[in-house]
Amino acid sequence: MQLDEENELNPQFTFMAITITRWTILYGVSLIAWASIVSVSTNAQSITSWIPAMLGAPILLAGLLCRFLPAQHKIWIHIAVLLGAVAFIGGIDFFRPLASGGQLFNNYAASASKLMLLITGAFFIFICIRSFIWTRRNQP
Repeated sequence: MQLDEENELNPQFTFMAITITRWTILYGVSLIAWASIVSVSTNAQSITSWIPAMLGAPILLAGLLCRFLPAQHKIWIHIAVLLGAVAFIGGIDFFRPLASGGQLFNNYAASASKLMLLITGAFFIFICIRSFIWTRRNQP
């Protein structure tokens, strides 16, 4: 991990040269975009196709609040990682058909969305935990 080069006086955790605030915003936007693309392209009639967007909107909001209310950064990042954990846990439902002897991709769009939530939720949690550890170690 490295220092945020934009703000050398206030070092921040970065992963792949992106701050945790930006990761949060990007994750929220990507969940909303995924739900929009899948729902529109499959002409989904179910509200459940919008679940990634329902998680992405508050994650995006938390990221924006981190950016514009830096004094409350800690609380908004913790809320974002909690929502990321909800996404990850929801993605575990990808494996439910295995318990009943079904196929994983019986409904391709739904299965792909669950797998996406599982993988991206785990990745986002990983980045957040790394950020929390970095912050703890680098406190003044």
